[in-house]
Amino acid sequence: MTQQNELHAAVTVSPVDEPAATASAWQPLRQRVFRMLWLATVVSNVGSWMSDIGVNWTMLSLSADPLAVALVQAASSLPMFLFVLPAGVLADIVERRKILLFAQAWTFCAAGGLALLSFTDHVTPEILLAATFLLSTGAALSSPAFQAVVPDLVDKHELSPAIALNSLGINISRAIGPALGGLLLSFAGPWMVFLLNALSVMGVAFVLLRWQPQVTIQRLPPEHFFSAIRGGLRYVHAAPVLRNVLARTVAFFLFGSAGWAMLPLVARRELGLGPGGYGLMLACIGFGAICGAVLLPKLRKRLNADQMMVAASLLFAATMLALAFVRQVWLLNACEFFTGFAWIAVLSTLNVGAQRSAARWVKARALAVYLTVFFGSMTVGSAIWGKLASEFGVSWALCAATVGMVLASASVLRWRLEKDAALDLDIIAPTAQADLAIPHERGPVMVSCEYRVAPQEAHDFVAAMQEMRRVRRRTGAMGWGVYEDAHHPGLFVETWVMGSWIEHLRQHERHTVNDKLIRERVLAFHQGDEPPVIRHLVAPALR
Repeated sequence: MTQQNELHAAVTVSPVDEPAATASAWQPLRQRVFRMLWLATVVSNVGSWMSDIGVNWTMLSLSADPLAVALVQAASSLPMFLFVLPAGVLADIVERRKILLFAQAWTFCAAGGLALLSFTDHVTPEILLAATFLLSTGAALSSPAFQAVVPDLVDKHELSPAIALNSLGINISRAIGPALGGLLLSFAGPWMVFLLNALSVMGVAFVLLRWQPQVTIQRLPPEHFFSAIRGGLRYVHAAPVLRNVLARTVAFFLFGSAGWAMLPLVARRELGLGPGGYGLMLACIGFGAICGAVLLPKLRKRLNADQMMVAASLLFAATMLALAFVRQVWLLNACEFFTGFAWIAVLSTLNVGAQRSAARWVKARALAVYLTVFFGSMTVGSAIWGKLASEFGVSWALCAATVGMVLASASVLRWRLEKDAALDLDIIAPTAQADLAIPHERGPVMVSCEYRVAPQEAHDFVAAMQEMRRVRRRTGAMGWGVYEDAHHPGLFVETWVMGSWIEHLRQHERHTVNDKLIRERVLAFHQGDEPPVIRHLVAPALR
């Protein structure tokens, strides 16, 4: 499976769980830059799907070892696991257009180099895996930034249909690219599909060069790279919905990767298909995904997110079982239609959970963590199923993955996606702060807040403070605690530690509407006319 396309599909499916937008489904296309970028991205993704056919078919021609074929999937997934998180950090602290342009140039060089080596018959299994790794690296660099710029291209009320249009574009290219790639392989050879993939990214680069994004004035300097990584990881750790999404991601994709890793082997070795037949099989998956994208809004009126995940997981498990035993081409293609349907249902459901649990200031990093887990699971799974297929056979590996996926669907009992479904993560205006002449690098900073609580409400207050702990941790706190004064029962002191004074200032700019509601529930326990006493204790500077 082409990881560039799957990566974009993983983060650009429609958030259909949200309230219906007032904009029509096609209204975002009235925005000129969005329309041009959408068209260029569809063309680029068609090229990527064509290249995917060329890579898989070339590996099948070079090596009959199932492990070597499965390593193509692993080589595609590994860069996502390694580089998506750093790319997400960069997308939050560097101009995103520059990152996207660099990624397009990288992909052009990698695809062009592979086309040249293929034309001169210098491609070996090792070179093919290295080229696949480099192509996927370009996708890993671009995806978090691509996801994060969508809100900059359309109005707020157009965001939901804009994401739906991106999903539609992915599935259109999924249906066209494999079939077209299979035909070109039959008539011209792999080098042609690699060359067209290289040329296809030029349209995206052209649109990005002409786009002049609105300059945003930041009151505070940008975060440093490593502190931004730590901040993103702290946010993920303190976001229950996102943690559940990550657990369910591993539970599905660790086993679902077997279907993609074994598909070219079944097509070539078991069915005796040529590149055109293999492309048609992938096109059936694409048409299934398109139908899934169209029908999912109606299905979600009947099924919640957890029910949808279980149903789609069981359907995908059934299609893997069909891949293991069905050897009539037309019947297997019909089964692969449902593979695409189930795949897009899972991606959509998991993406909604990841999107709704990430505030804007950390969205690229949070989605990057989700993608890191996604492709890490795909990488590990592909290697495992390829090794098992090499030792015991393709059908045995697919049966084992099917059993594993059925068992993994029980993860719904522990990690539910419907938890905290009504989060409002819009950033609220920061409260006015005293203009203190404290150097930004001074720290660490301990902040304390004193609450006076009635003794009979102490237990409920402490329980409510656990939500405040998550708020402080999500917005950057390194440590948190709440204590009761032994000499004054009912006097509680909340403390949290920030790494530096500038991190404390940034914390005030990261609070969301949901954080405000939690804060108001806590303040309802505070007694007295005066607000809680807040102190800022700064570590003394060493002379």
